[in-house]
Amino acid sequence: MVARVAARTALIRPSVADHFARDLSVSAFLASRGMPVVTPSPELPAGPHVADGFVFSFSTHVPHFPDVELARPDVLKLLPDLHAELRLYDGSLPSRGPLDDIDNTLAYLDRIGVPDLEPFRARRDELLADWDAHYNDVQPLHGDSHHGNVLMTSSGPVWNDFEDTWRGPVGWDLACLAGARGAEAARRAVELYGGGAASADVEYWLEVRILFGTLWGVLMEHGQVRQS
Repeated sequence: MVARVAARTALIRPSVADHFARDLSVSAFLASRGMPVVTPSPELPAGPHVADGFVFSFSTHVPHFPDVELARPDVLKLLPDLHAELRLYDGSLPSRGPLDDIDNTLAYLDRIGVPDLEPFRARRDELLADWDAHYNDVQPLHGDSHHGNVLMTSSGPVWNDFEDTWRGPVGWDLACLAGARGAEAARRAVELYGGGAASADVEYWLEVRILFGTLWGVLMEHGQVRQS
């Protein structure tokens, strides 16, 4: 089995245990539908658990090839089947997804005294002004569907890490795999996926993803993770 422990995510997510519970619930549901996913451990109570201030859960170890990653186009072609099954998931899910993380990260960085956050706040406000225009045709998403969250095994690709699942437009998951910003990258992602989203929507979600990733980089530089 594998123990997953919240580290930097615990700094910015007051409900990090809910994220871990979501991962276990969604992956168990998908496994019951026959989707290839990393499942909650059957050997110990999967959790989530809290001990000494740490949130953790137990998942089944999946033998895989850690040095092999699917290319982004190949993962985009896998997404439609995953999304079709996720549409049937009826558990409670958040509706702000990356926006909550952006807001929580900005608040944390402000508390610890990181300077020069105003450009990030301004960009956040610009993107929020257009949020409703691009928040359409929502459904349960993977939420962090980059190619590093697909394990390559001897029997094929296996999806992993559903703690960021939220109810949003499929354009967000496509943006996680676009690999570049701009209209051409967005168009290509939609084409590889097989439709399902407007290129303009994917282009918008790419910009949200870039802000999200940039702030995560600042957090990695300044956030102090407590050691056991």
